[in-house]
Amino acid sequence: MEKPNGIHYIELSSNFIRFDAVSQLTNVFFDDSNKQIFAVRSGGATGVVVKGPVEDTVISFCMSDRGGAIRSIKFSPDNQILAVQRKENAVEFVCFQGEQPLLQDIITHQVKTLIYGFVWVHNRELALISNTGVEIFQIVPEKRQVRSIKALSISIKWFAWCCDANVALLCTTEGNTLVPVLIKQKVITKLPKVDLGNPGREVQESKVTLGRVYGVLAVLILQSNSTTGMMEVEVHLLNGPGLAPRKCHVLRLSLVGRFAINTVDNLIVVHHQATATSLLFDIALSGEVIDNVTYHAPITTGRSIKPFALKLPSLSPDGQILQCELYSTNWVLFQPNIVIDAKLGCMWYLNLSIEPLCNLISDRIRLTEFLLQRSSGKQMLLKVVQQLMGDQYKGTMLPVLETIFDKINKIYASWVHMEVQNQTALPANVKSTATKNTAPPIVLIEQSDMVQIFQPIAERPFAETVFMLYLQSLNKYNISAQEELSKMIISELIRNRSFDTLRRLVSYSMLLESKSVACFLLAHSDVDSAISQMAIDMLGKIQAHEIIIEVMLGQGKVIDALRLAKNSLGIDKVPARKFLEAAYKTQDDLIFHSVYRFFQVRNLRNYETLAFPKAEQCTEFIQHYNNTFPPDSANKLQTS
Repeated sequence: MEKPNGIHYIELSSNFIRFDAVSQLTNVFFDDSNKQIFAVRSGGATGVVVKGPVEDTVISFCMSDRGGAIRSIKFSPDNQILAVQRKENAVEFVCFQGEQPLLQDIITHQVKTLIYGFVWVHNRELALISNTGVEIFQIVPEKRQVRSIKALSISIKWFAWCCDANVALLCTTEGNTLVPVLIKQKVITKLPKVDLGNPGREVQESKVTLGRVYGVLAVLILQSNSTTGMMEVEVHLLNGPGLAPRKCHVLRLSLVGRFAINTVDNLIVVHHQATATSLLFDIALSGEVIDNVTYHAPITTGRSIKPFALKLPSLSPDGQILQCELYSTNWVLFQPNIVIDAKLGCMWYLNLSIEPLCNLISDRIRLTEFLLQRSSGKQMLLKVVQQLMGDQYKGTMLPVLETIFDKINKIYASWVHMEVQNQTALPANVKSTATKNTAPPIVLIEQSDMVQIFQPIAERPFAETVFMLYLQSLNKYNISAQEELSKMIISELIRNRSFDTLRRLVSYSMLLESKSVACFLLAHSDVDSAISQMAIDMLGKIQAHEIIIEVMLGQGKVIDALRLAKNSLGIDKVPARKFLEAAYKTQDDLIFHSVYRFFQVRNLRNYETLAFPKAEQCTEFIQHYNNTFPPDSANKLQTS
């Protein structure tokens, strides 16, 4: 195992919580559901200070010492009822008014079983887990009653609780089986047992961690490999209703000794006390598959948590600085990412530091897969892509970029298509609600993001190739190019005089077909005459006939424009003055005569006269026609 050398990808949060440390007079308890720390000081009256889940949330009160030492203490979700266990078969309920206990109204509930623990499932409902099963009780303060409302009988040796999923993992006395149980308000649902493979296998409570990974409940079991003797972690996933949790992944630790587990940003973090290092595993990454189980190595070599300096109260202005002992024997870990040092009196959250970790993963494709699953991975992934397009690589990373674009756009496509389905499959009055409820992927890189990192490389070598690789990737996943990207690609192709490529893109509809993009093409038509025809072809696809007519008139193609206007707009909607003026500007008498006669025929059909209506304001063109084509010359022109 490589020793830490200054690179740290896991760190303790700077916004930590201080509390009274464990001592002869003070005991400390932690409620992982409410993320509250209870510092209970005995001697005379019992003083209790509750902190969490953030530093400035503090509740202080006193209780009597009657009934013995406290074994467990937890607030209801609304902090209005305090559950206290002093005896192995009884729980007290203390009602609160504001932040102070009503000590005269304590409700004591005693049972005939051995209580292992309890969890609040609602403001007034609590589940007791004992050696004989699980039972939900309703606390009724106004009647000073505790009512049983649901029970499950099962012989239990120990249990683990996942507050995020409301699931208790029960280890039964019969066959040492592990049974997940969903516990919610008025509901206890027994789920399929964990398939341990060996019916006689015994699992110790200290070796089991319960948590969520990628939104799925995971049972993490630490065990020794029977062949190598090295420790590994079995990952059993609860894949869905009616499906037994099965071993889907194995994390190879290649170490022996004491371990503890957290989950951070969907990564499984395994801490090793002897080497004072932490190993990161991502079950979304590929690994070695044996008998439908994926075996994972750590993402990179183990590293230490970043050192943490604690400023202690002192009379001196500068204070005293204490370097905290990492991986201390006094540490207790809770899910998903909580570290508590009871002796020091600190609670931290473990955080992932993305950038140092990226520097340790040399395979850029695997790094992409990793970053696409991290909540803070977007900016780092964009930075990685931008680096691969840098001049230092001179185009050698194009195959890697192509694969990265595909991985980015596969996720992007699923999001785009889901958005389209939401907008087309639902009535208009519920579309806005549906869109809000559709959660985006963990990392979503859209075209606008890519345009931002493409802009600095425009006009550089390989820029055109990079743009085309990205466009082809979009096309592979049936994603239409947006306006900004289309214009950027057009500019690059025109700059490089790649007109054949541009014509193919327009022909195969790989660029956005819109009036704006077509007009952008027209603005560059002075570079090459073929560009104008590409723009007209694009306008024709979207049936923007009025713009095509304007372009043709500007190019002097008056007869073609008139033919298109007649077919698309209808003869009655063709403006006479506009076409007569364009024909006049060509200085071609034959064209002017043809256009003029076209409108005379129209006038005769519509108004039963050759004369133009005054509203069309064609007087100057009538005079020009009469001056240019007197009756005799007009007849000659018509018969020639």
